[in-house]
Amino acid sequence: MNKWAVILGASSGFGAATAKELAANGYNICGVHLDRRAHMEPVNELIKELEAFGGEVAYFNINAADEEKRQEVVDFLQQKDAGVYILLHSLAFGGLAPFFEGEKVLTQKQLEMTLNVMANSLVYWSQDLFRAGLLKKGASVYAMTSMGSTRAVATYGAVGAAKSTLENYIRQIALELAPYGIRANAIRAGVTITPALEKIPVVDYLVAEAKKKNPSGRLTTPEDVARAILALSVDELSWMTGNVINVDGGEEISV
Repeated sequence: MNKWAVILGASSGFGAATAKELAANGYNICGVHLDRRAHMEPVNELIKELEAFGGEVAYFNINAADEEKRQEVVDFLQQKDAGVYILLHSLAFGGLAPFFEGEKVLTQKQLEMTLNVMANSLVYWSQDLFRAGLLKKGASVYAMTSMGSTRAVATYGAVGAAKSTLENYIRQIALELAPYGIRANAIRAGVTITPALEKIPVVDYLVAEAKKKNPSGRLTTPEDVARAILALSVDELSWMTGNVINVDGGEEISV
């Protein structure tokens, strides 16, 4: 079967781990990422690792929020006569700054960019893949969310707003695509060491608190999330849609 996974934010963290898990289980991988030339060596190594599983691998180093670049990826998939059975939104590019006090406070441009890249783009990619007939019956749409969708974290206001919006969009996508046999769920991972997490100014505090409270005794890993996405994508779980699913070892329920 010409079965593809489209992964937005595919060069590191959750996206890279999920690409490996899905490639190892028979998916062709279409990865979208944005990396400078100086950071491409690990990306190229990842691509080689994915190709070793035997499927097709196509990585696009583009701005996922750019309409024309998005169309290039859709055109490529149409030329491949691809069946997209997984769309993972794992984009992590947003403003990290307080709203009111500090050396640099969040600007209107930063806030709007964060919401566009980290939330609105999920809708645009889903729309374009659906309209092109690429999202097939049985497909799954996933969006990576976080605890910041429901609570306030220093410097995380814009990203937290994007995560809340993502969860809302997932519910709407689930509602409208259910008649087509397409499901949509948000994955709320526990605190996970990724390049995106390391950019948060209060990262040390977040990691320390997560280690202290997680009843499983460790942090979440990208591989935990990748395995969950693979498991949730089986046909037998097609009735699960419109949810926010915690993949965190019990971190969210612990005080």
